[in-house]
Order: sequence, then structure tokens, then C-alpha cells
Amino acid sequence: MHPNNISAELKAVCSQSPRSISVMGSTGSIGTNTIDLIARNPDLFRVEALTANRNVDLLAKQAIALNAKMAVVADPESYESLKNTLAGTGIEVAAGPEGLLEAAERPSDLVMAAIVGFAGLAPTLAAIKRGATLLLANKEALVCAGDLMMAAAQQSKARILPVDSEHNAIFQVFDFERKSGIEHITLTASGGPFRLFSQDQMKHVTREEALAHPNWVMGEKISVDSASMMNKGLELIEAAYLFGLPENQIKVLIHPQSIIHSMVSYVDGSVLAQLGSPDMRTPIAYALAWPERIKTPVAPLDLARIGQLTFEEPDPERFPALDLARIALNEHKTVIFNAANEVAVEAFLSEKINFISIARFVAEAMGSFPGLEEASLVEIMDLDKEVRYWCYEALKTYLVN
Repeated sequence: MHPNNISAELKAVCSQSPRSISVMGSTGSIGTNTIDLIARNPDLFRVEALTANRNVDLLAKQAIALNAKMAVVADPESYESLKNTLAGTGIEVAAGPEGLLEAAERPSDLVMAAIVGFAGLAPTLAAIKRGATLLLANKEALVCAGDLMMAAAQQSKARILPVDSEHNAIFQVFDFERKSGIEHITLTASGGPFRLFSQDQMKHVTREEALAHPNWVMGEKISVDSASMMNKGLELIEAAYLFGLPENQIKVLIHPQSIIHSMVSYVDGSVLAQLGSPDMRTPIAYALAWPERIKTPVAPLDLARIGQLTFEEPDPERFPALDLARIALNEHKTVIFNAANEVAVEAFLSEKINFISIARFVAEAMGSFPGLEEASLVEIMDLDKEVRYWCYEALKTYLVN
């Protein structure tokens, strides 16, 4: 059963309060916004588990404030620090990949999957397999293991509610019961800080410039992905799995104001869109409260003040990431696409390669490995490791141009 096709009985169950929730990646951008909304609605949610990578201080502060049952730090070396900080609180403490899996498998109604990158795949899949309602913000998990995750959700009857603003927007206006009436969907993109830059200008952009998104406040990795439009490539792949559409029914349109978050075009000429201020608390709140809605502190949308909404086609020369994503999807190279991009972004942030080398590096990696179809989790993880090894070796002699 798809999340939009719910009976009155199921709706009543989903609306029961308080609902228990585990937040995987609670100290990141999505995680802190989720915590903010939970704290504003203490009667609606009960926190089961919180996890972080290595931000022990913030994780402990969140766990104490929300009376979480468990706190997990992914970095094993931070375990003693977390244990000492939470001593005497009664909050369970764990660390490492095993701790993340334990948090995902705890009996919470909701799981916010907000761990950044491939590292979020195993715990996200674990939450799906136990039948949780998954609030999916970790796009890389679905990009790398879309078939596996959707099959697991069907078997366990888990519900996947997208948190990315674009997929959340489509989810709100997508007619799942009459899918044949859908012509295509359109993912909107701000174009990032380099929308009007020449190729020569993009060679010289700095780390700080890439992190300065014009509309959204995000973490470092997603900010760089947005600037290169790799993020939109990842979202294109994610949309194919979430909505069961081929890539030729998924379009991308530059919309600098970030007010229309995405659109669904129907065969009769109707186009349904979801609008809102560029604030991630709106899609997070929608997923948290689904099938109901809760109030947020998001600024009301004032279209008169904004004055105009503009659109343009993405430039494939300036943003080759979109074509690479389509190739990756069609040739079953999404694991390669994602792994190479994660390594390339890390290299750019460390000032080892320039900005335009990110897409070139990903293209080279994709050309160096065959696709992987109908893979198991072990096969996916093995390929990810193999690609990353190739990437780190290639970076030792990579020529920036």
C-alpha cells in the first residue's frame, strides 16, 4: 500500500500521539531542524534514539533535553566521551556501525534517516526491514540501493516519506492511484551560487564560495553538491525509485527563487506544484506529522513581495552532473556515481582539486567500472569500497585542469 492510499483505520493509527521517533543524524542540518520541530511539539513525539557522527556535545544536549532512551555516536573513538557526558542520566549509549544499526532497529514508529552519504545505507535499510515509517532525507542510500530498499519496503510494508524538499513537494501532488495520467515530473533547482558563471570562472571558485548557497542553509557536502548540481542528479535518481518513473519522465528546471519546490504535469495539461518559503522545516514537518499537518515557525510565503518567479533550462556544459546522473541510472552505475562524487567533494573541500574537476572525476570513475544490476547489500558495499579505493589512488596523480 502506498502512503497516499490509506484507509481511515490506518490514518487513525498514524495520527496517534505521542508517536515514538528515532533521529539518525540528529546533529546535522536536517537533524537539528527535526529536533527543533520535535521540541516545539512535545505532546506529539517521544524520542527513542538519537545518533550523530562525532558531535558528542550537541548529541548529549539533545538527548537530555528530549529525554531520549538511547544516544549513539558513529565514531567509536568518541564513545567514552559520550558515555561520560551522559553518565547518571539513564540514557543508553552505543557507538560505531553496530550502534547505528541498533538505533535503527529499536521499536520506534518513525525513523528520520538523515545520516549524510553512503554511511546511512545500512541503518536506513534496517529501519525499512522492520517496517518503520521512514522519513527519508538520506538520498544517497536510495541512489545506491533503490531496488533493494523499495523491495524491502514492499515486503515489510514500511512507508517511505520523502523529506527532500523536491520529492516531498512531488509526493504532496502526485496521484498514485491514477499514475497513468502523469506525463512527467519536474524537479526544480536554484542553480546554486554559480548559475551564471563561465567555465573559466568556475575553475577558480573557492571552497567558501561553493558553501555559500543563495537560498538554503545546509551542510558542507550538500552545499557543494548543490553548487555543482550533483545534488539534483542524486535527486533525479532518487525520484525514479520513489515514484517509479523512467528518467525520461523526470525533468529538471532552474528556478532561482526556490519557491516552487517541484511540479507534476498531467496528460490533460494540468500542472500541480507545491510552493513554500525555502525552509527545510516545511517538508520535515509534513513528513513528521503525515497524514496530518503541524504548525511550523516558517515565514509565510509572500508572493506579492517576491514579485516574480523565473525559470530556465539547466546548461549541460556548466552542469554536466545531470547527464552523468541519467547515464548512471540507465547503466546501473549509481553506486559508482555516488562514491566518486563523495570522494571528489571531499577532495574539493580539502583543496586538492578544483570545482569543475568534481564532475570530470566522477565521469572518469564511471568509465572505469561496469554497472551493477540486481545487487545484494554486500555486493553494493563491496563495489562502493572498490570505487573509493580507485578514487583515492587516482587522486594521488590527478591532474587538475
